[in-house]
Amino acid sequence: MKLYNTLSRNIEEFKPIDAERVKVYTCGPTVYSFAHVGNFTSYIYWDLLVRTLALNGYKVERVLNITDVGHLTSDADEGEDKMEKGAKREGKTVWEVAEMYTNDYLKNFRALNMVEPSRICRATDFIKEDMALVDVLEEKGYLYDTTDGLYFDTSKFPTYADFAHLDLDHLKAGARVDFNSEKKNVSDFAVWKWIRDDEDHAMQWEYRGRMGYPGWHLECATIIHEKLGEPIDIHCGGVDHIPVHHTNEIAEIEAAYGKKMANYWLHNNFITIDGEKISKSIGNVYYFEDLKERGYSHMDYKMWVLQGHFQSERNFSFNDLNAAKQRLLNYRNFAALRWQKDATDLNSVRDAVMRQLNNNMNSAGAFAEIDKAINVNVPDEEFVKFLDDAFGLGILDSTPDISDDLKEKITERAKAKNERDFVKADTLRDEIAREGIVLLDSVDGSIWQYIK
Repeated sequence: MKLYNTLSRNIEEFKPIDAERVKVYTCGPTVYSFAHVGNFTSYIYWDLLVRTLALNGYKVERVLNITDVGHLTSDADEGEDKMEKGAKREGKTVWEVAEMYTNDYLKNFRALNMVEPSRICRATDFIKEDMALVDVLEEKGYLYDTTDGLYFDTSKFPTYADFAHLDLDHLKAGARVDFNSEKKNVSDFAVWKWIRDDEDHAMQWEYRGRMGYPGWHLECATIIHEKLGEPIDIHCGGVDHIPVHHTNEIAEIEAAYGKKMANYWLHNNFITIDGEKISKSIGNVYYFEDLKERGYSHMDYKMWVLQGHFQSERNFSFNDLNAAKQRLLNYRNFAALRWQKDATDLNSVRDAVMRQLNNNMNSAGAFAEIDKAINVNVPDEEFVKFLDDAFGLGILDSTPDISDDLKEKITERAKAKNERDFVKADTLRDEIAREGIVLLDSVDGSIWQYIK
């Protein structure tokens, strides 16, 4: 199995630390608003990663975090806390907002038939552990105090710029609303924020006799240390996390504990919609409810995502989503053949699919191998289960054996056609169609396929 490792900027053979237990951490959502379909792209790709690891015989221990505190609107150390922003917008408490959007996220996560993580960790459940990590960093001389918070001195961590290939000499702070003039270096970041006298911040905890809250990057470092232990095998996230969030996580963990944080780093690229960045201001944000109103399911969208590579920037359109929907229907109809004829030996197809998945998660290549097979082969239940294990598209569950009543109607229609009772044959065909089944007539008889 080979993966593109952001750490080395190369495709590398995956070598787990422990062959019995692969430790994976995936950065989760900030639950201050509803997650749109684009937000779920990364989770679909990381679901593919977990499934591919499992098909290679690895037992995966995966942790997913829920950011419910500390993520500021700048993604760095300035601006309003996103949870506070969501609370003001909704007229609710930050705790109510966090619960509402966490539940909505998990509802869609499960509707996408994702493998359930070993642990789902909320940032607010690790405040004491955050404080303990801050204590370690201070004891080792990496922190300094300002009126705004406790900051990590990046000049004391010589490899700080290595992961993102940052040019620290040319980094500029830029025009920031709340830029902290007490920072020693532009790249320094807050591990703990103090509550200012003029600040209305609902989420706050007492630490060293003052009220404050953890910096955004701290939660991932803490959760990884507490629940997985460093080093982990694979850390996943979006490409936007590379220069700030993941760079800062590495600094915190490796400075505190003197161990490498992760051996492999995987980053997915973004999607655009109709060629433009997803933005509420231009109205091109879609949620799963919007897709449902247009006749598309969670699985249709998952198929669309998996048709492209996780490192590629993708452009979403409803024409392409419709093509993905049709492809998924083709797979369901292929799966439906498993009750009608003797199965073909598809071990070579399975091997070809695995070669593609093991080649840096090339799901597009894997689908191309399946497409070549479905028109000339008949699967057995085991092969269809393999497809579900690999992609989580729910093919097996969505193509159950048809009822005895429908089978009887299909037989009765065939008899009516043979007897040239075309009125009865057409009536039965329409009744069968209302059950979501279309009959395809050929010289060898009729076969049934799904139409929805």
